[in-house]
Amino acid sequence: MNDLFDLLADGEIVFEEAVKYFGDKLPVTSAEFHKLTEEYKSLAFTVSGYTKAQVLKKFHEELLKAIEDGLTMKDFKESMNDFLERRGYTGLTNFQADNIFRTNVQTAYQVGHYKQMTSPEVMKLRPYWMYDAVHDSRTRPSHLAMDGRVFRADDPIWNTWYPPNGFRCRCSIVTLSERQVQERGLKVESEPPVSAEVNGHFVNILPDPNFATNPAKHAFKPDLTDYPPALKEAFEKRQKSQKDG
Repeated sequence: MNDLFDLLADGEIVFEEAVKYFGDKLPVTSAEFHKLTEEYKSLAFTVSGYTKAQVLKKFHEELLKAIEDGLTMKDFKESMNDFLERRGYTGLTNFQADNIFRTNVQTAYQVGHYKQMTSPEVMKLRPYWMYDAVHDSRTRPSHLAMDGRVFRADDPIWNTWYPPNGFRCRCSIVTLSERQVQERGLKVESEPPVSAEVNGHFVNILPDPNFATNPAKHAFKPDLTDYPPALKEAFEKRQKSQKDG
């Protein structure tokens, strides 16, 4: 498949849903983030190794700008390193920048993709989804084991196996019509796979740790009554800064 992330990063595809999803995320520290349940992690944003609110806010702003304007990882890295180095931090390495940039932008893109794929019109015409992994040396065996598997669009499998399913994951979902499934002789599965042989080795078919969720299904809600303290505090801080600004 083409790397859909690159289309987004090049400004060829921009989903309003992706912009809204990432814009609603609340910056929190890593310690606060890891205390959250899986349900709430998709509502928060963090970068490992940084604890100051001002720095986390800048990361969030630069990534949101990239999603809105189709900026590249190079643009993001240069802007962040200028900010970090002026404040006495060591700049991001290429690996760090790519990991932060790709994981966050890919997640936002996939949320936008999900919102469009689940519209009633699309669901009616293309009721099947196929997991699509990139075939190269960087693809994780468990993700390769999912490649080409087809399930109904409303199957519970997509609650845990909706990309990205790991840091820097490049997998995506392809929608299919009934006719395409029949013409290609594809099997529509109804049970989540457990294990498979990949390149001569048996692997357990599981998403990476902390990625067994569908971020598009946990939309931001302004009623914070049941939110964990870290998210309530982050929301209140953002509201105050916006009012003061």
